[in-house]
Order: sequence, then structure tokens, then C-alpha cells
Amino acid sequence: MTSPHDEKFNKRRAQRKRATFTAIVTDAISDQPIGHLGNLSSTGMLLISTEAPRSDAIYQVNLTLPSTSRLLLQSQPLEIGIQEQWHEPAATPGKIWAGYRIVAITDADASRLESWLAST
Repeated sequence: MTSPHDEKFNKRRAQRKRATFTAIVTDAISDQPIGHLGNLSSTGMLLISTEAPRSDAIYQVNLTLPSTSRLLLQSQPLEIGIQEQWHEPAATPGKIWAGYRIVAITDADASRLESWLAST
């Protein structure tokens, strides 16, 4: 059985980097966590949360990535505009997987994101 996002998943253009750390993604407006990072690319992210997002909703979020030997990102969260593309129940009961497309990011944050993605 295929899931509703399989077609979009298979059409990804940017390589995603799996989160091997805990990164909480926070709504920049309400300062409330909306989920934790499952994977990340230069064009989108997968969040795992306890509540389903609104379909096609746009969120302004903050995300702090761990630092690498070349980059000091820990103290500087990225501020990113994301739009929900799909969501479905996760394999873990009570959890939701949601795919988001990055719709707004400053040039500086985009550069920092690209550097982090290329770092490991």
C-alpha cells in the first residue's frame, strides 16, 4: 500500500540529511514547539509531532542545528518559512509525520544551512 506522499517523496530534488540528533522546531510566532526534526534538505524537512498540522499551512519556525568542527551554528537558530505538503500517522502511535517545503529563508540562513548539510 502506498502512502499519500509517495509521489511527492519520489520527486524530491534535494538530498535529505537524516537527523541523528534531537532538534526541536519551534513556531517563531508563538514560541511553542511544533515537532522535532526527522530529516532536512535545502528545500524541505520532515517533522515528527503529536498534532497534525493544518493542510497547506505556512509556519515561521526556528531551528537550531548542532555545530560542526567548521561551523558554529549552535547559538544561532535558523529562521525559516515552511509550508505543509502532507502529513500522516507515524509508525509510533500518537505521532504524526509531516513533510514541509521551505518557502522563505534569508540568504545568510540558506548559506548556513547549505554549509551544514555539506559538513558531514
